[in-house]
Amino acid sequence: MANTETTLKECLSSIEGATGVALVDYTSGMALGTMGGSKTFDLNVAAAGNTDVVRAKMRTMEHLGLKGQIEDILITLNDQYHLIRLISGRGGNGLFMYLVLDAKRANLAMARHQLKKIEEDLEV
Repeated sequence: MANTETTLKECLSSIEGATGVALVDYTSGMALGTMGGSKTFDLNVAAAGNTDVVRAKMRTMEHLGLKGQIEDILITLNDQYHLIRLISGRGGNGLFMYLVLDAKRANLAMARHQLKKIEEDLEV
């Protein structure tokens, strides 16, 4: 089992094209840990904003009567992919991993696969 800091480091070092990662509590909107980002890309602001995305999708699913669980949410920009993966393991209720990828360098399918594996080893 990996702790938060180890998990964030693993995301940045092992996922091709990763430029930032955060572990986020979507009940409060607070990032529990961040790594990467830049002066012009504040991961704490992005974490808080993406909390609204997760909450909106959960409300929509509830209104539609959908019983499935969200695995991940993908937002594609011209030059970036933003991947939100809800934590499903023990202790992960209310948390998600937020991964920012450089679209020119990343393999989205591999990034999703690797993030799933990393998430399974996360101990919160």
